[in-house]
Amino acid sequence: MRTSTESRLVPEAEWRAAERAHRERADALSAAHRDRRRLGASHPVEDFLWTYYSMKPGELARWHPGSGLRLAGAGSERGGWRYYRSRGADAELDLAGFFAKRGGTVDYVERLLAATLAHPPRFACFGLHEWAMVYRMTPEQLRHAALPLRIGHAATDRVVEEHPIACSHFDAYRFFTPEAAPLNVLRPSREAQPELEQSGCLHAGMDVYKWAGKLGPIVPGEVLLDAFVLARDIREVDMRASPYDVRGWAGADGVPLAPIPIEEPEGKRAYARLQRGFAARGDALRVRVLDAIGAARAALVA
Repeated sequence: MRTSTESRLVPEAEWRAAERAHRERADALSAAHRDRRRLGASHPVEDFLWTYYSMKPGELARWHPGSGLRLAGAGSERGGWRYYRSRGADAELDLAGFFAKRGGTVDYVERLLAATLAHPPRFACFGLHEWAMVYRMTPEQLRHAALPLRIGHAATDRVVEEHPIACSHFDAYRFFTPEAAPLNVLRPSREAQPELEQSGCLHAGMDVYKWAGKLGPIVPGEVLLDAFVLARDIREVDMRASPYDVRGWAGADGVPLAPIPIEEPEGKRAYARLQRGFAARGDALRVRVLDAIGAARAALVA
């Protein structure tokens, strides 16, 4: 096996423009979070993307072209970057080094995303995972202390008890309260994730951003930013449909967040409509991430 010598040369003016556009878009996406951080403030909805997921604003702003491209004149600048190498005055991805270190991660993400695409999406969970995370909690135990429960503790507990819960996502299920976990009809685990993951799950949609970030430089910058935007949009709906009262907080577009009352029929219908849209967007991004993996594998092998 040898690395390809057929990388397409990208003129410096072209890739510099793409790099600049990526940085400007990424900076705009992280601006509100960076401003809050300087002021010591927080946002209980938006900051989740920066605290739960590991990518920092500076990492989001770093542009990668993807595989099979050689950046003219970037040798001295990018040659020292992790998983890059110089080719004379130019630079390209060091795919052999990348797969030697990250091959296991690539294999897992590829398997997980392909399996998610193959599974039929489910649209009847109604976001009850968030309700199960606060079931029978006292006010001081709530994760989001700045947000009261919209219908109160007793009524929130009744919603959990009166609805079937079928959460398929391990990283949501593991935050269920001890009293709520046995109520879930599934028993998600890390090992079973590729067998249970399905695109109707909002958390699986948000995680496309996580997987794109974990694959680092083999994922083109625009794919990473599009995955971030999807995760941001899903997060807003996830919290609007949660038992927390998000009124008084605005979304990324500046519009005040309105609750989605999933305990009522009209709220369930609204949630399912949004869920279907996120599933379609998430699947399109899963295909793009899988395409990036395929391009990296093809560029690795002559």
